[in-house]
Amino acid sequence: MISLTSAELNTWIAAFLWPLTRIIGMISVAPLFGNVSVPARVKIGLGIMLAMIIAPTVPAMPALDPMSLQGLLILAQQLIIGLSIGFAMRITFAGVEMAGEIIGMTMGLGFASFFDPQTRARSSAISQFLALLTLTIYLATNLHLVVLSTLAQTFEMLPISSSFLSAGGMLEVVKWGGRIFSAGVQLSLPVVAALLITNIALGILTRAAPQLNIFGIGFPITIGVGFIMIGIVLPYLMNPIINLIQEGIVAMGRITMAMTPLN
Repeated sequence: MISLTSAELNTWIAAFLWPLTRIIGMISVAPLFGNVSVPARVKIGLGIMLAMIIAPTVPAMPALDPMSLQGLLILAQQLIIGLSIGFAMRITFAGVEMAGEIIGMTMGLGFASFFDPQTRARSSAISQFLALLTLTIYLATNLHLVVLSTLAQTFEMLPISSSFLSAGGMLEVVKWGGRIFSAGVQLSLPVVAALLITNIALGILTRAAPQLNIFGIGFPITIGVGFIMIGIVLPYLMNPIINLIQEGIVAMGRITMAMTPLN
């Protein structure tokens, strides 16, 4: 006859619940997995499946009641860790979307915007195009599997414990957030440079021939040059985008290590 004590049952529940919380936190925020078009049932099912695979390999955890105050504190900490590493990957996609916003505004397509259900905010057409391109590269190069592998490694880098997390992890998240602007400028620079030269040429042309209607010819020329430059630059964007995503994967590990308790 099999008999279980309440302590053993609590240990089994905690051994599955705490890793599941970190995994669900990452899945709810990370690109592709956290997309609002993915049903919540699918996200939870994926989280449970990953937890069943990862939980047996997790280092020894505190023998605490998951419903006790300390158990709930550990639960909250695992959620924070999962959200932080998922947000680190989301920043890489935000950097590409920032590049699209810069290109769109420079081309004069700032008005060509619509509601983005992912961010629940206004998004330009160029930004959405680059975001879909990045997602395609993300899937084609199997970097989404690398993200899941890094998630599993975080349980080795930062084991589940009752110790308080270090504030250095949040500082690393803030530092990594600045990559949105630098990545956006770097990816959009070729198109912006070509459009700057175009605007300078139009300005010189207006001074040389004031009778020209600059508003009538400048707008189509600027949009045309912008699309031509996007077509020229597009084949060369794959490596920078892959490097940016790989930086995000490295940032996931760096943020996890920075959260290691001091004691």
